Amino acid sequence: MTITRHLPRHCAFFAALILAMMTASAYAQNTPPPGAKLTIERVYSDPALSGPTPRGLKFSPDGKMLTFLRGKEDDYLQQDLWAMSVQDGSTRLLFDSKVLSPKTVELSEEEKGRRERQRIRARGIVHYSWDQQGKAILVPLDGDLYTVSIPGGKVRRLTQTDAYETDAKFSPRGNKISFIRDRNLYVYDLATGQEQAITKDGGGTIANGMAEFVAQEEMDRDTGYWWSPDERYIAYERYDESPVEIINRMEIGAKSARIVPQRYPRAGQPNVTFTLNIVDLADHSQTRVDLGRNDDIYLARVNWDRDSQSVLVQRENRAQTQLDLLRADPKTGQTTPVLTETAKTWINLSSDFHSLKRRKAFLWSSERSGFRHLYLYTNTGKLIRQITHGDWPVSAIVGVDEKRGLVYFTGWRKTPIEQHLFVTSYTNKKNARIRQITPDGGSWSVTMDAKARRYIGRYSDPDTPPQTALYTTKGKRIAWVEENRLDETHPYFPYKDTHITPEFGTIKAKDGTALHYMLYKPANFDPAKRYPAIINVYGGPGVHLVRRAWRGGTDQLYPQAGYVYFRLDNRGSNNRGKAFEDTLYHAMAGVEVEDQLAGLNFVRSLPYVDPKRVGLHGWSYGGYMTLMLTLRAPDPFAASIAGAPVSDWSLYDTHYTERYMGTPQDNPQGYKNGSVMSYLDDLRSPLLMIHGMADDNVIFANSTQVYAALQEKDLPFEMMTYPGQRHGVRGKAQRKHLLHLFFSYFDRYLKE
Repeated sequence: MTITRHLPRHCAFFAALILAMMTASAYAQNTPPPGAKLTIERVYSDPALSGPTPRGLKFSPDGKMLTFLRGKEDDYLQQDLWAMSVQDGSTRLLFDSKVLSPKTVELSEEEKGRRERQRIRARGIVHYSWDQQGKAILVPLDGDLYTVSIPGGKVRRLTQTDAYETDAKFSPRGNKISFIRDRNLYVYDLATGQEQAITKDGGGTIANGMAEFVAQEEMDRDTGYWWSPDERYIAYERYDESPVEIINRMEIGAKSARIVPQRYPRAGQPNVTFTLNIVDLADHSQTRVDLGRNDDIYLARVNWDRDSQSVLVQRENRAQTQLDLLRADPKTGQTTPVLTETAKTWINLSSDFHSLKRRKAFLWSSERSGFRHLYLYTNTGKLIRQITHGDWPVSAIVGVDEKRGLVYFTGWRKTPIEQHLFVTSYTNKKNARIRQITPDGGSWSVTMDAKARRYIGRYSDPDTPPQTALYTTKGKRIAWVEENRLDETHPYFPYKDTHITPEFGTIKAKDGTALHYMLYKPANFDPAKRYPAIINVYGGPGVHLVRRAWRGGTDQLYPQAGYVYFRLDNRGSNNRGKAFEDTLYHAMAGVEVEDQLAGLNFVRSLPYVDPKRVGLHGWSYGGYMTLMLTLRAPDPFAASIAGAPVSDWSLYDTHYTERYMGTPQDNPQGYKNGSVMSYLDDLRSPLLMIHGMADDNVIFANSTQVYAALQEKDLPFEMMTYPGQRHGVRGKAQRKHLLHLFFSYFDRYLKE
C-alpha cells in the first residue's frame, strides 16, 4: 500500500521555530552566570552543551543544497532532517521526525543490533539518502520508509507494515527502493507502488542482503547488498548462521529477563557460511560468484565498476594475512584476480577502492610500506605508481576530481594528534606535490561533493566546539553550515571562564618510541599543592584518544572536581603507522601495559601529583586494560573502574580477536598471557566493575566470570550493572547515573 500526502512543511517549520524559541527562552531564564561550575546534570541535559552539531551531512546531487540531521532544542537525541541552500545559506526543516512518528516505537532486534554496531545513540531520523537525480530523499523512520520530494517537500509513505524495514537504499537511477525485511531483500518500484521479494528463504539462520555480526562490528561493513550503476543487477550476500555457536545470553531488563540464544562467533570457532549472489532484475535470474574453494573466508568489500560490467570483490582469508581483489562477471559469476595484499601480521581493511571513469584504472590504498598510502593501478592490476609517500598514514580518500586528475584525502602528515585534508595529483608524477588544505591547530573531518569541487569541513580544537562550514577545494570558506560560535547565546558560554585547556606532550616508551599524551590540570591550579590524578585508558588497536579536538563537557568535570586528568596513546593504537600497531601481535596486554605503566610513572613523577592517589578508568578495551593495569602495576592504583571489559579473549569474536591474537588453538600461551583470569590473585587495590546486562558485544560473561573468581578467592571488589543496556550505557538519565557513580567512587578513594 502506498500513502501519499503533503507534509505541512511551513507549519512544521514554524512549529519547530516556535518550540526552539520557547526552549531558548526557558533556557535563557535558567542560564547560569558566567564562571559557573559545570555539573553532571548539565552535561546530559538540553540543549546540547557543545552547541548544535549537524550530523549526516550530504550534498544534493546538483550541489545546490546541503542536508543534515540536527537534534531538537528540547531533546538533542531526537533528530530531524534539515536542508541548507548553498547559494544564500538559508536553512529549513525538511522532515520533522515527531510529525509523522509522534510516539516512541520499539525497534526490531535487527535494528537494535545495527544501531549498536554503528554506535548510534540518537532517535528519530538516524539515516537518510538522496537519489542520484536529486529529486527525492529517502527517510527510514521507526521501521517504515518515506520519501520527500525536492524541492516541493511532498512526503510519500512507502511502507506501513508490522515488520521493520532496514538498510533502505535508492537504486542508482532513482526508480526503485531496496530494503531488508524479515531477513529478505525487497525492491519497491516507485512508479507502480509494487514491491517484489528478491529472496524468499530468509528467516531463522538464513539472511539475505545483510551483513553478518562480525562484518558490522569489526569490518566496518554494515550492508549486505550492492546495486549496479545501471540498475540491472544487485549483488547480495546470503549467509547461514547455523555453524555459529549459540550462546544463551541473559538479557536482563528493568522488569524482566529473557534468554537470548545469540549466534556469537567466538575466537577459534566457526563463522557463518556465505555466498555472494547476483540477481539480474531484467529476467530475475541469479548467479553465484565464484569466491574459490575455501569457504572459511571473509567478504570484506564489494564495489561495482562504473560501466556495470563487473563486480570488484575483496576476499580476506580467515587469518587476515591476505586480501584478494577479484573481478567478477555478473552474468557468469566467474572471477579473475586483480591484485593481492599480504602481511606478516594482519591487514587493516579500508574503503579506498575508487574506480576511475576517464581511464581504465582505479585508486587503492595499502599499508605495505609500513604506512597507509595511495596507489594507482590499471584495471588488470598492474601498478602504475605509488601516489603518496612518507612516514605518516593516509586516513581515507574523500574525493576524486577526474577532470583534473586530483585525489583528496585525509591524513596525519604533520602530527598524529591532528587530522587534515590534503590533495595531490594521481596523473602527473612530476607534479605530485602534496598540499595541505586545512589549517593547523585542530582536527578536521571532511565530506566532499561528487565532483570534488567543494567540501563540508568540520573543525574543532580543545577550546572550540565543532564548527561546520562549506569550503572551496582551496580551503576558502563559502558559508557556515553551523558556526557554533562560543558567544553569549551558546549553551557552553556560562562555563567558558572555567574551561580548562589540556596540555599536550610526549614521553618515551622503553624502546625509545615517542608516545603522545594529554593532561588537564585542576581548576585553580596551585603548583605547590599535591593533587589526586585519574588516568583514562583505552589502549587497543584501531583507536587513539590524544587529539587536538573538542572533548565536550565530560572531560571538564574531572579537572573542575580537583583532579589531574591524563591520557596516553600507547603502542598498538592507530594513526601512527603499521609498525606502531604491530607491536601487540599475538601478545595483547604486552606493550600496551608496558607503555601505560610508563605513563603512570610519568604522572606519579609530576611534582603536583600525589603518587599515592592515582586512579584509573576505561571502557571496553579500556576496561580490559584497566583490569590488566590494576592487576599488574608494581605499585597499586588507589582505585580503578573497569567498564564492559573483555576478560578472556577466547570469549570475544573471531574477526577482531584472531586479527591480533590468532586462534586459541594456535596461540594458547598468548591467550593465557592475555587473559585477566591469569592475574586475579594479584588484586591489591579497590576495583569497581560495570557492565550492561544485555551486552551482545562484550557479553556479560566476561564480567561474571571475574565476579565469580574474585568471590571464590575472597577478594573484595564492587560492581554496578545496568539493566537493558548493551555495550554502551545509553540514555540521559543512565549517563548521569554513570557519571555520579564514577565521581562518588573516585572521591571516596582519592580525595583526602
